[in-house]
Amino acid sequence: MNTRAIGIAGENIAAKFLKKNGYRILERNFSCVHGEIDIIALQGGFYVFIEVKSRNVRDYGAPCEAVNIYKQRRIISSAKSWLVGRHKFGVPVRFDVVEVLDGVPSVIVDAFRPS
Repeated sequence: MNTRAIGIAGENIAAKFLKKNGYRILERNFSCVHGEIDIIALQGGFYVFIEVKSRNVRDYGAPCEAVNIYKQRRIISSAKSWLVGRHKFGVPVRFDVVEVLDGVPSVIVDAFRPS
């Protein structure tokens, strides 16, 4: 399976997992000039911007390690764009990462914060 196929499969697994755990999916694969957000959801009063990272093996480390500071900044900028475009000012937000390792999802809640 190529990396794009692994990514799509991982996002589908993550979406099912999140729904099962109380997240209400608002949008998937939001794209803007700043970048892309894999999943945008509501959960526990928060607008949650979720990055999904999938791997079949740990040869290159844990999937979440790929969400470096540069990726975080792009996600934060994209989230701001999404919020402004929907007139969501001052709402509580959170940034989660879902790791899918060999088909098994796990979520890192509040994985990073805007500085």
